[in-house]
Amino acid sequence: MSASGRILAAAVLALLLPGWALAQDLQGTLKKIKDSGTIAIGYREQSVPFSFRGNDGKPAGYSIDLCQRIVTGVQQQLKLPKLDVKWVAVTPETRIASVVTGTIDLECGSTTNSLSRQEQVDFSHMTFVDGGSLLVRATDKMAAFQDLSGKKIAVIPGTTTDTAVRAALQKAFVTAQIVPVKDHREGLTALEGGNVDAYASDRVILIGLAVTAKDPAQFAISEQYLSYEPYGLMLRRGDAPFRLAVNRVLSSLYRSREIMQIYARWFGKLGEPGNLLIAMYALHALPE
Repeated sequence: MSASGRILAAAVLALLLPGWALAQDLQGTLKKIKDSGTIAIGYREQSVPFSFRGNDGKPAGYSIDLCQRIVTGVQQQLKLPKLDVKWVAVTPETRIASVVTGTIDLECGSTTNSLSRQEQVDFSHMTFVDGGSLLVRATDKMAAFQDLSGKKIAVIPGTTTDTAVRAALQKAFVTAQIVPVKDHREGLTALEGGNVDAYASDRVILIGLAVTAKDPAQFAISEQYLSYEPYGLMLRRGDAPFRLAVNRVLSSLYRSREIMQIYARWFGKLGEPGNLLIAMYALHALPE
């Protein structure tokens, strides 16, 4: 058969067997999911209210709700009768490596999209926008960043907040001791016990820590922002088809305003979303 004949035969076969054509086109993460019938999702155990282990032992939170919708969307795209989810707990230290090595297909936590991280992984559309801030004891009355001179600030090493705190200290000519902690819970415990004077993280996470503490009234959150934190879902670098599948679901959520129901479920106590977050949803509500 001539080359043109083979091309024609393949085209006819693709029209007659759409499932065969789909299988031939699949690659990367989508092929992995199709072949295994499983999608591996990374989640954080203590990043309330975005991604955490609930009282029932199952992953819960704002980012988890988004990823549950993505699982449904991928299942429909691949025409799978069933798609199992393998939940994998990750930490700030392991999350990027877990994506790069294929341990997880999608990271659903509270990870900031940064240019340095894009050297290793790709990100979905923005899922939230926040800023770094400080959780302090209400009795300490630390209204300004300069009040931290000579104080101890807890922060998770290697995070964007860690970088922002150090830069802010340097810019303000403030000398303070940085105390590394492994996670949000350890940071809160250190603050409660008087071992540090402040805990630095993203503002919404700090609010979540405060409202779920034994005595929320003992904490206050600084009005100052240390950084700009655009959140996204991490996936493997260069996997355009899977990234499109993820973004298609997110854009659909933003267009339908279903995102407001998800927001209300996890942030309702904080009131309506701010103008910056509303603008973020609108800008990523891409048409089909």
